[in-house]
Amino acid sequence: MAHVISSDCVACGSCISECPVEAIAEGDIYVIDAETCIDCGACVDCCPADAISAQ
Repeated sequence: MAHVISSDCVACGSCISECPVEAIAEGDIYVIDAETCIDCGACVDCCPADAISAQ
């Protein structure tokens, strides 16, 4: 099960460097590629906006 980023995302970039498989793409609201995500949860803990959750 991949993680998803909600519209609460503030595009701060803190999750990008935490993802060990580079599954997060930048944009106005960041997006996690479900096919690449390994469900490790590293991005969840570093998100200051609490915008990332398990799908």
